[in-house]
Amino acid sequence: MPENTRGVNCVAGGVWTPSVMSSLRLEFPVRVAYPCPRAPSSKGLAPMSDPDLTSPVNPIPPVVLALFIVILGVEVTVSLGAHGLAGGPTAVGWRLDALQRYAFSGEIFDWMVQTRRFPPEHLLRLVSYPFVHANFTQALFAGVMLLALGKFVGERLGGLRALAIFVLSAIAAAVVFAVITDSPAPLIGAFPPVYGLIGAFTYMLWVHLGRTGERQLQAFRLIGLLMALQLLFGVLFGGDITWIADIAGFVAGFALCAAFVPGGWQRLIGYMRRD
Repeated sequence: MPENTRGVNCVAGGVWTPSVMSSLRLEFPVRVAYPCPRAPSSKGLAPMSDPDLTSPVNPIPPVVLALFIVILGVEVTVSLGAHGLAGGPTAVGWRLDALQRYAFSGEIFDWMVQTRRFPPEHLLRLVSYPFVHANFTQALFAGVMLLALGKFVGERLGGLRALAIFVLSAIAAAVVFAVITDSPAPLIGAFPPVYGLIGAFTYMLWVHLGRTGERQLQAFRLIGLLMALQLLFGVLFGGDITWIADIAGFVAGFALCAAFVPGGWQRLIGYMRRD
């Protein structure tokens, strides 16, 4: 079956509707009952569609899979070293060494800005921190969310644009975190750029809801739910201020998606002026 007919629901009257992606479990979209031809889009976005039934596994974009492999590969390596299963006695300190070398530091960023010196090893921290995690659980959850959101965004914008959103959202999140906070704690983990992919997903859903005449604010339910959960866990178990980086990543991803889609900025500005 042609690629441009994959997974779109066909309903009476020529209305094109997607099936709903679960915002609670971040699952891959549910398969539809039958495929039908897709009308060409003039807005630069592929329809919000699901994989068709002819393919048992809808392939994940290679660049997204590569990011996942690197994240889990780094975590598995340092975890094995921490448990004495690889690298010998010195491997116990692999995680600490990775944090010292590759975590983003707001203090180091402030030093670079003040001195106007930008050593490559410190600039690298802007894009290396998403690959260093505090523990295996954090890396696994971030990796699963990366696969789900990266697959969705990559299928509709292309792998290179999905990668650009991931990288640029990571940079934006780190810079905002350094500027707004005075935290001496390092910023680590893939969640800020993953929130960038959530921002891109939100923009595409926002556009789709506008086309179908539905309330566009519904597109923000996922980020609202995630922020509410962060607040709840912060109250119950104590939290940190890394949510600032998550929000910054989300905003960056939303804006980047609008920039990557033809007419996206005009559509967004027109909506803001209308309201």
